[in-house]
Amino acid sequence: MLQRPTSRSPDLKALVDDGYELGIVSGHLVIYNVPYVSAQKQVKRGTLVSTLDLAGDVTTTPGTHVAMFAGEHPCDREGRELKKIKHQSKREVICDGLVIDHSFSSKPAGGYRDYHHKMTTYVAIISTPAQAIDPSATAQTRRVIEADDPDAVFNYIDTASSRAGITAVSDKLELDRIAIVGLGGTGSYILDLVAKTPVREIHVFDGDDFLQHNAFRSPGAPSVEELKAIPKKVHYHASRYEAMRKGIVAHDFHIDASNVGMLEGMDFAFICVDRGDVKRPIIEKLEEVGIPFIDVGMGIELVDDKLQGIVRVTTSTPEKRGHVRDKKRIGLSGGDANGVYTRNIQIAELNALNAALAVIKWKKLCGFYRDFEQEHFSTYTLDGNLIINEDHA
Repeated sequence: MLQRPTSRSPDLKALVDDGYELGIVSGHLVIYNVPYVSAQKQVKRGTLVSTLDLAGDVTTTPGTHVAMFAGEHPCDREGRELKKIKHQSKREVICDGLVIDHSFSSKPAGGYRDYHHKMTTYVAIISTPAQAIDPSATAQTRRVIEADDPDAVFNYIDTASSRAGITAVSDKLELDRIAIVGLGGTGSYILDLVAKTPVREIHVFDGDDFLQHNAFRSPGAPSVEELKAIPKKVHYHASRYEAMRKGIVAHDFHIDASNVGMLEGMDFAFICVDRGDVKRPIIEKLEEVGIPFIDVGMGIELVDDKLQGIVRVTTSTPEKRGHVRDKKRIGLSGGDANGVYTRNIQIAELNALNAALAVIKWKKLCGFYRDFEQEHFSTYTLDGNLIINEDHA
């Protein structure tokens, strides 16, 4: 399945959204598992095929009204061939794994508007007799559609964006490389959210092991066996997304002054480490080479048998950086000036919230979300459920 023609072409996206099993094979558009009636009056499944006309990687108006079919010739519910579409019966090899047995001809007045119009028309003609016998028979199987394009980020098609009609908006997130420095509680949730976007490479940096306490403040649920293996955080978390996507690059070491050059060439960076003195060389390098970044943190403390505190998101872009130092929005000494991580109390939902606020801001910078205030500093106060935005660009 070539992902780009599907994502760029509204008619093919509509077929995917409708739940058809779509494929693009050797320049042909394919719908698998189309129910039909055989000459023995049995409901079977076949494959509907059409030549595919593209302008670059976008579909054009179908160049022919003829369609092809792999399977027995479709019949009506009495086992009689559907004469109104009968064209030719001849076995033809399209490529390895795709052999057609028949071609059909059905041309509406004015021809077919697009491939959604063409393919759904043929599916209806072929499947209606099958549904008369078995009302549950449908070509809209909604089975997983794999992406065969070796350059595709995801291993299967992003139908969430296409179903919502926001594929063009999601394309704004197609950055080449971003970095997540620190893969603790908040960093791991940032990875979880960013992994579901079309960023081509996500570089994660952390030298720590994934230990038992980490399991209670990060996405997913590791097994006892996984915890006993004591994997590095970056390898554990990166492996979690291999089934879904490519391009998560694990670096099992901490970023410091000696290797901060590893961040050069990134399009964006998330800083998710607790110590200010560790952040300093990272921030200085990102500022030097003009890379925008977001620093996250939280200060949670136990008071009178209840937790209270603040979750923080600080953004720095080439257009606005002074607030980071002028207003000390990020503590750059050994202990964070704002009390972030002073007691190192972290709760999964607060890590997830911190990550969500950071990723929302990143998506605003990319133009995915509308941004009226263009804040570069935001805090969420837990006890008052209050979000404050400051340092507007």
